Amino acid sequence: MSRTIRIALGSIVVGLVVLGLKLLAWWLTGSVALLSDALESTVNVATAFAALIAIHVAARPADAGHPYGHHKAEFFSAVLEGVMIIVAALLIMREAYFAFQHPPVIEAPAMGIAINAAAGVLNAFWCWVLITKGRKHKSPALVADGKHLLSDVISSGGVLLGVILAVTTGWAILDPLLAGLVGLNILWSGWKVTASSLSGLMDEAVPDKTLETIRAIISDKATGAIEAHDLRTRHAGKVTFIDFHLVVDGQTTVEDAHEICDRIEQSLRAKLPEAQITIHVEPDHKAKHSGVLVL
Repeated sequence: MSRTIRIALGSIVVGLVVLGLKLLAWWLTGSVALLSDALESTVNVATAFAALIAIHVAARPADAGHPYGHHKAEFFSAVLEGVMIIVAALLIMREAYFAFQHPPVIEAPAMGIAINAAAGVLNAFWCWVLITKGRKHKSPALVADGKHLLSDVISSGGVLLGVILAVTTGWAILDPLLAGLVGLNILWSGWKVTASSLSGLMDEAVPDKTLETIRAIISDKATGAIEAHDLRTRHAGKVTFIDFHLVVDGQTTVEDAHEICDRIEQSLRAKLPEAQITIHVEPDHKAKHSGVLVL
């Protein structure tokens, strides 16, 4: 079992525990703000299952039907998470609207607040685990799950503040008001997760910093070549796809050109272990005098 799958399984367990704590807090208090917090946690559990399935599919090796692998499955999961976050936000705002018309009386606030706070601490810890490990293992599904939990942690803090203010001031209207604000925050979070995941499905190029690293390696390790042009990149999960044209002297033998390509590929994979590289070798009359010049 891979590390990413173990982490995804952990997300399901943590999500169920947090959901149980938040539902208990709502049951004790009757607070619509705490109910909104619990509703978001139901999405956490659902998206954790979606992430687990996507990571399992993405780990499958390339086959005849999918010669480039199944890495984009994680982006589909991340998009699904974003959509489900948006749905949860709309449900929360609906509950807030009805509660705003008839503000509920909050009961047993101290116990409910303490239980909800414990759930928030657990979520904050797991959020850090997901984002840190997701970036380390280049898993969009784990990172998206972590960012979703981050929005949950922030909104939980706002919910607790609202419930405390509603109890201490006696202004019951603060409870649905904070629930509505939580819904808006979650709605924005869902949009960001969806937008960032769609960029991966649209074959967005690697970040500028990574692109500069790739260009520097090609320039340094392509000794014997003249230039590299038409460099293209994209990413899918942990895999980075790189392809470019390498111009060599027309008298260069196939063996020598192959040796140059091997040297470049080894250096690129030392920096980007999961990289899939395609190099098209061309004679010098194909030079464009642009792109990456060889040092």
